[in-house]
Amino acid sequence: MPRLASKVALVTGAARGIGAAIARTFVAEGAVVYLSDLAESAGVDTAAELGPNAKWLELDVREEQHWQSAMEAIARQSGRLDILVNNAGITGFEAGTPQDPENASLASWRAVMATNLDGVFLGCRYAIQAMRVQAGVGAIINLSSRSGQVGIAGAAAYAASKAAVRNHSKTVALYCAEQGLAIRCNSLHPGAILTPMWEALLGEGPEREANMAAFVHDTPLRRFGTPEEVAAVAVMLASDECPYMTGSELTIDGGLLAGSAAVPGGS
Repeated sequence: MPRLASKVALVTGAARGIGAAIARTFVAEGAVVYLSDLAESAGVDTAAELGPNAKWLELDVREEQHWQSAMEAIARQSGRLDILVNNAGITGFEAGTPQDPENASLASWRAVMATNLDGVFLGCRYAIQAMRVQAGVGAIINLSSRSGQVGIAGAAAYAASKAAVRNHSKTVALYCAEQGLAIRCNSLHPGAILTPMWEALLGEGPEREANMAAFVHDTPLRRFGTPEEVAAVAVMLASDECPYMTGSELTIDGGLLAGSAAVPGGS
């Protein structure tokens, strides 16, 4: 029996990278999955690639009206929402402006917060409302980051937003439990996961391998993680296998935050 059979899921930021991997894995595990992303063309292509159980859904996570419309569409088409994955996020580097705490602009700060934090707040809010009417059962998975657990000097807004996602996930978990709802909320904290977000930093040609090695030098496993490795944990959280897990944070970083770096082979 597929682990997500008969479940309906919404994955934001699902056009590529971690979001696409989660959507793909959810479909493989039997779920009907709605995909949303601001990159509409790529999102439509990804949904088409995943087959009839994957559906494209227009949703800008920053806009409350979009959330209202999205939930109405899911209710109309599928009758329920069992899983929400709040994955949509930006780093701030997309604008090509400084992101350190001294030079980042207020506009850039607010842009990151609007997607990474407001989007998660709205997603949790509307998911709770949708899940409450179906016996109060469901799973919310919020994508935080290793950067939400430590300071990042050159990415002030991103680190702050992901720290807020980490904390808000616990608040949502406590609220749902207080309300007597079986709606679980947990956060995932990926480290260096090889997604298109990294391409601008890695470069091409002979320098690429050197840059990749440099970025994971302090990671005990000495490699990037894959989107599929994050998706595997998301499946566990979305399934009925861990009904006692809520308010938890799962770190997927190759051991980076475990403590002192382990050096393979003693080198």
